[in-house]
Amino acid sequence: MSTLNTFMSTPRRLYSEKASMKHALLLPLLITALVSGSPARAQITRPAPEQILARAIYKEFIEIPSGFTTGATTPVARAAAARLKAAGFPDADIHVDGPNPRKANLVVRYHGTGARKPLLLLAHTDVVEAKREDWSMDPFKLIEKDGYFYGRGTGDDKAQAAVWIANLIQYRKEGFKPDRDIIVALTADEEGGGPFNGVDWLLAHHRDWIDADFALNEGGWGDAVNGRRIANDIQVSEKYVLNFRLESRNKGGHSSLPVADNAIYHLAGALDRLSRFGFPLKTNEVTAESFRQMSKIETGATKALLEAVAAGSHDAMERVAKAAPLYNATLRTTCVATMLEGGHAMNALPQLAAATVNCRVLPDDAADYVKETLQKVVADTQVSVTLLGNLTAGPSSPMRADVLQAVTEVTQKMWPGVLTVPIMVMGATDGRALRAAGIPTYGIQGFFFDRDDIRFHGRDERMGVQSFYEGQAFLFDLVKRLSRATTT
Repeated sequence: MSTLNTFMSTPRRLYSEKASMKHALLLPLLITALVSGSPARAQITRPAPEQILARAIYKEFIEIPSGFTTGATTPVARAAAARLKAAGFPDADIHVDGPNPRKANLVVRYHGTGARKPLLLLAHTDVVEAKREDWSMDPFKLIEKDGYFYGRGTGDDKAQAAVWIANLIQYRKEGFKPDRDIIVALTADEEGGGPFNGVDWLLAHHRDWIDADFALNEGGWGDAVNGRRIANDIQVSEKYVLNFRLESRNKGGHSSLPVADNAIYHLAGALDRLSRFGFPLKTNEVTAESFRQMSKIETGATKALLEAVAAGSHDAMERVAKAAPLYNATLRTTCVATMLEGGHAMNALPQLAAATVNCRVLPDDAADYVKETLQKVVADTQVSVTLLGNLTAGPSSPMRADVLQAVTEVTQKMWPGVLTVPIMVMGATDGRALRAAGIPTYGIQGFFFDRDDIRFHGRDERMGVQSFYEGQAFLFDLVKRLSRATTT
């Protein structure tokens, strides 16, 4: 078996919903056998008192149920505000507010010299629902066991929320004077979306609270295989989501008198054509750079193939798209049927057949283009195509040299030899809204997860204890580097 075939046949990550759609990495990173270099050395962490504070905040946040329907984010925002006030932050710099008494956000400002525009540090405090009967433990208790922190939100996204608050408190203790204001925003309803989404509400009602040069957010994390750190990914772009309803209506009739003009048959034909259709393959600045970076640690046929993809070779794109679903989703807009309905009685011809089609759209593909393409693929006047809502694309963040250099420097300091890889995620984060509003956003965390055991949104969600403390140190140093006055 060739190097390429060996690589392509390696089992892919077992992602949860968020991991597969929202946070899925651009590339299925290389298998352990292809990784060069020695195992990572003992990692840098913050001093024990800082770790204790971060863990205490983490525990407090985890143990506040903040699910979209059964919980509330307001208690998390108030808990964070209490921590900040106890550390000496003035009331005037702390805001707890939102569109609903249960859906409050926290925004706090740490003042710098003002030489540069502020840096926004974003994390969401809502979590996916978790039922006690589905878990082997209480999902709303922080449990430390066998080297892991367990609990709903341990990875998505209360770890980063807790670290932002703990680190901000430490900056104040140290008397750190950044050359820009540092803003932390802990927001509501990223998971559930809808009218109470914290980022959307803040942009609409208090843009001045969060206006910034750029933002750091979730969306990129560290990738590990069997304990070996492979890449520290930085999300600079993301697909956006469109849902369509395909619908065929008919006068129906008695099932004893069947005719070819059947609503289910019309819909089935349309879906069959959709299943065999692929949107055009292409790269953009972000995905081309990702393929280029990954080719640096490959050899032979695999190296050449990834280089060819980065250079825009359509043949190479076809080969990798056929080899792995994740490559395919990286290189094109995708649309797939996810729900069906139809018929009203076992002995009647159907009067209605309908399907929901979920599309994950490349940032530079417009909603109108996707709809028009679907109508051409359906190719049946008896099947209508209707857009359900309209979530528009946000632009990619620029590949800023200062941000990429800072991430690379801190990554190399902590994990020598680990690549910094810009990525495009397959789904949506709150970064989309910020980018659309003109605030470039970069998903970076420094928390490493085993690619085959990412439990976001799933049963017994967990975060490695060492990974949590390393991420705390990584983000502490990264924010400092991005907030210091430059010297010559």
